[in-house]
Amino acid sequence: MKYTHNDEKLDIKSRMPLLPLRDVVIFPYMIYPLLIGRQISINALQDAMVKDKLVFLVAQNDPTVDNPKQKDLYTVGVVARVLQVMKLPNGTIKVLVEGLMRGEIRTFQRGTTFITTRIDIFEGDRDSNDIETEALSRRVLDLFTEYVHLHRRIPNEVIAQLSSMSDYRRLADTISAHLVQKNDMKQTILETPAVKQQFFSLIDLLISEIEILKIEQRIDGSVRESLSRSQREYYLQQQMKAIKEELGQYDDSSGEVDELYSRLEELEPPEAVRTKAEEEIKKLSRMHPYSAEAGVVRSYLEWVMNLPWNTRTKDRTSFRKVQKILDDDHYGLDKPKKRIMEHLAVLKMAGKVRGPILCLVGPPGVGKTSLGKSVAGALDRKFVRMSLGGIHDEAEIRGHRRTYIGSMPGRIIQSIKKAGSTNPVFLLDEVDKIGADFRGDPAAALLEVLDPEQNIAFSDNYLEVDFDLSEVLFITTANTLHEIPIPLQDRMEIIRLPGYLEFEKAGIARQFLIPKIKEQLAIKHLKIEITDAGLLFLIRDYTRESGVRELERKLTAIYRNITLKEVTRKKNRSYKLAPDDITKLIGVPIYQYAEVPEKADPGYVVGLAWTETGGEVLPIEVYLVAGQHKLTMTGKLGEVMQESATAGLTYIRANLDRFGIDPKLINDNEIHMHIPEGAIPKEGPSAGVTIIVAMLSALTGTPVSTNLAMTGEISLTGDIIPVGGLNEKLLAAKRVGIKEVILPFKNTKEISELPKELLKGLKLHKIKKVDEALKLVFGAKFIKPVRSGTRKKATKPVSTKKK
Repeated sequence: MKYTHNDEKLDIKSRMPLLPLRDVVIFPYMIYPLLIGRQISINALQDAMVKDKLVFLVAQNDPTVDNPKQKDLYTVGVVARVLQVMKLPNGTIKVLVEGLMRGEIRTFQRGTTFITTRIDIFEGDRDSNDIETEALSRRVLDLFTEYVHLHRRIPNEVIAQLSSMSDYRRLADTISAHLVQKNDMKQTILETPAVKQQFFSLIDLLISEIEILKIEQRIDGSVRESLSRSQREYYLQQQMKAIKEELGQYDDSSGEVDELYSRLEELEPPEAVRTKAEEEIKKLSRMHPYSAEAGVVRSYLEWVMNLPWNTRTKDRTSFRKVQKILDDDHYGLDKPKKRIMEHLAVLKMAGKVRGPILCLVGPPGVGKTSLGKSVAGALDRKFVRMSLGGIHDEAEIRGHRRTYIGSMPGRIIQSIKKAGSTNPVFLLDEVDKIGADFRGDPAAALLEVLDPEQNIAFSDNYLEVDFDLSEVLFITTANTLHEIPIPLQDRMEIIRLPGYLEFEKAGIARQFLIPKIKEQLAIKHLKIEITDAGLLFLIRDYTRESGVRELERKLTAIYRNITLKEVTRKKNRSYKLAPDDITKLIGVPIYQYAEVPEKADPGYVVGLAWTETGGEVLPIEVYLVAGQHKLTMTGKLGEVMQESATAGLTYIRANLDRFGIDPKLINDNEIHMHIPEGAIPKEGPSAGVTIIVAMLSALTGTPVSTNLAMTGEISLTGDIIPVGGLNEKLLAAKRVGIKEVILPFKNTKEISELPKELLKGLKLHKIKKVDEALKLVFGAKFIKPVRSGTRKKATKPVSTKKK
């Protein structure tokens, strides 16, 4: 159909592509830039560009809908002409469109790629040129002129443009487009069919907006006047202060300043602290009380006044009470308990002593953190804990300087303030998990804190005065020692806490965990007993840890199940829980330990290994396979373990004549060494002696008793080197019924410190050389004496240097 727009004749088809709009309402006679990103909109635009460049623009009533249907769109929109299209780097399209005339949706059709619609064009009463319309247009123009003067976001050039317009509809649409209003209000104006009605709507809207803008201006003026009045009062106060100073009548002490001086006298801090505090109080007295700098000084003085410069608690000096509290709180842990008792003894003799700096190193769950709290209770000191895990900023330790907004002391000083005394027990948890980045190295900042020679004058960046930390009893905890920097290790007394053995876990369960769980579940009145066999079954088959956290969770699960039964049955019963009862309550066992056969083939030898969750039996299997000489190792062995196997084979080849083995047996066979549970990584040198025995057992065809286990690192000369984790390894041997264990003689000191309950029933063979182990395993006649001259002597290298 033919239509006229601005004296231009347009051929507008009744069906055209539809482009839904978000957060914008387009009016005729206006040119708008649009950003198009949705695919249906891009496809509609492409269709329009191919045909007549005309598209129907209609606003969504809900802008959050990505794929709008007919119910999500208004019915009235604008036929627009595409003037310019530009594709942006991010994939969206920038379009410049010109609104032509209003249209109303009659039919809505969703195609496969875009939306099309059939519309009816309506122009209202464009030819209404009576006196009333003229009066309305002038009133609207006057109101809009006042609106533009009050509104800062609309340029004044718009008024000059409107004054030259003679078309009433165009005047009304142009004013409607420039109003700062919500989309639903603009859509209402767009849908107004008659020009007079549109003018009436604009008059009501403009009067309301002008009133609102005037109120905003009054509020803005009041705020500015208030600020000016405050600045004027401050200026006059400064003038009055200057006049009083000239007359000698100025008194710089106010109520707040007097209170600060009084608190400083009561505090009795060190002289350096007193001098610094007095300087800050004088500075505060010369400041305006509401200035930003006064707030910084006031905050600093509050920190200084609230720190315990001379407040300390008195230690409990009764050895029996301290020992009893430590024993009641923790099972075992004899080394740290002994160290605390030593500190108490020195304190009693010397009267005052610097606090020790202890580092408790052990696997998770053995009681490192809870021991710190127990020590504080035993000594009757305050207790504070600071977790160092994940700290990357050095300012967390030393604090921020006061030049920064919101600065405050570091966490060391914050914790001392929280404790309220200069001699608390200070637990630095997870010291091995400190990080470092561009903000500094917190571990380096801890060097001063944990150095007895330096922490007597610890300097915090915020305080700017020294604080004495020498009376603090620092206890740090860590899971591994190698993650702690060497300089930091040098400042601490390292106490290693090994994982609990089975009998220790059973004792902890009976003395601590079970009473605690019964109290938490309020079932102390129930008669529930776990047999020794049931408790051992729970420890072995449901937990695999160095500590007792998982054991506590399993015990809680057992007692919860019993509580549930008692609540549903509503009658008290007595329970005696054996292994079968535990399985019924919490399900089948989770873990299984390696089993050792009663008899083994040649090449099968039982070794012992240490893991983070305790000891394990480590069977080693060696077989000979006909073929080219080589050593094949399987079972996911680490580099160090592979080197131990290579060293063991080298030792055997160097002593073939002593062992009575034909060299062809090695040269014509492939030696395959395998350690079961191949998915689990294995590492470490302590299987060296076991590997040699297994290889010789396979080479000689002599089986080795499975009632004998062994551990020890070897050297190429046959020396046995000490190993670690003996308590866990011996426990693993006892668990599978092994009676004899071969281990290094150089571990004698560690063996003497092992619990008697662990050594009971075990026969230990301490060896210095591999030959001693071979005689124990294969008999005294296994190693044959070497005849004189049969072993080749190493020749000295010939020097090529000219004389």
